[in-house]
Amino acid sequence: MSASASLPGDLALDVDIAQTQPMALVGAFRCEPGELLALVGPSGAGKTSMLRVIAGLMRPERGRVTVGGEAWCDTARGICLPPQRRHVGLVFQHYALMPHLSAQDNVALSLLQLPRRERLAQARKWLEHVHLTSAQQSRRPAALSGGQQQRVAVARALAREPRLLLLDEPFSAVDQMSRQALYRLLADLRRDLSIPIVLVTHDLNEARMLADRLVVMDAGQVLQQGSPGAIHRSPRNARVADLVGIHNHFRGQWMGPADQPGWGWLRWPHGTAPDLGPLLRVRDKGRIPSGQPVSWVIPGEGITVLDREPERAGEFRAQVAEVRQLGEITLATLTLTDVSATPLRLMLSGPQPLRFSVGLTVCVHLDLDLIHVMPVRHR
Repeated sequence: MSASASLPGDLALDVDIAQTQPMALVGAFRCEPGELLALVGPSGAGKTSMLRVIAGLMRPERGRVTVGGEAWCDTARGICLPPQRRHVGLVFQHYALMPHLSAQDNVALSLLQLPRRERLAQARKWLEHVHLTSAQQSRRPAALSGGQQQRVAVARALAREPRLLLLDEPFSAVDQMSRQALYRLLADLRRDLSIPIVLVTHDLNEARMLADRLVVMDAGQVLQQGSPGAIHRSPRNARVADLVGIHNHFRGQWMGPADQPGWGWLRWPHGTAPDLGPLLRVRDKGRIPSGQPVSWVIPGEGITVLDREPERAGEFRAQVAEVRQLGEITLATLTLTDVSATPLRLMLSGPQPLRFSVGLTVCVHLDLDLIHVMPVRHR
């Protein structure tokens, strides 16, 4: 029997939490069946606490959690189902396997409602589904690699035929090669499973690679949610830009509307002389008053390095300050000599980095259409 045949479909997870005690935890989001949603943010952001509320391991002060329309938690109605009634598959960072049991018996533990022979048959099926051999299935955790132990943990979670799969930093305790293999396993499982999957991770690259949507959290609050590309292109504020690792994030001043509707003028201050910086004609959503300090970002795809002198708006003279080769990619830092040695950070691949050397003078073209401007909010 395939995973898709044995697991229920047409389920969606809806979460709406608003509490101040014993810790702040505020936010609402939805995860569709077959979708992978990643909770991202720094340590202490509330990611794992949110996962614990969903799993029933922590009761919120106020909130609601539903799956497929069934209320697992609704504080207004006095509903809070215990974890064992929520049909959740949980995968932890450190596996949480019984050291004295074989891989097969560890998975069989989640099937105690079945006769022993059927438990073992189901355990074998799920271990085969996560690509463990018969020999590996008979070993205890200490005789398995970290990646193999995590596969056992995934099989154990799936053996319960969950309506929701929760992954709490599941790949951080394994080496890079095992991690890549587990990424492929998760991609394979997603094709078979028709249930919501929620991943907690501090690894932004991992989140962008695996998730359909991100929920960015900080200090117990959901700050923004959306596709990785949408958040990276249009962070809601400077804090979100920092949390999702946007490299090119600058301060400026909003000068007001330009010559055509939908466009405005952004001044990029020149060091300590804000009135001397260049004016950039960028998209204007009509939400920022003239003269207000702003922050702004530009994605990597909006930056092009050219072998010539600057010729038009959005082009600046720059000097290569640092080059680091990291396998198939190169990280380069340029200083913009036209904007008071402002640093610009690039991630390059292909043949382009081969001609980069420290001290080289180049022209940098910024695609002004891709600049995203945000107001600076003072606390």
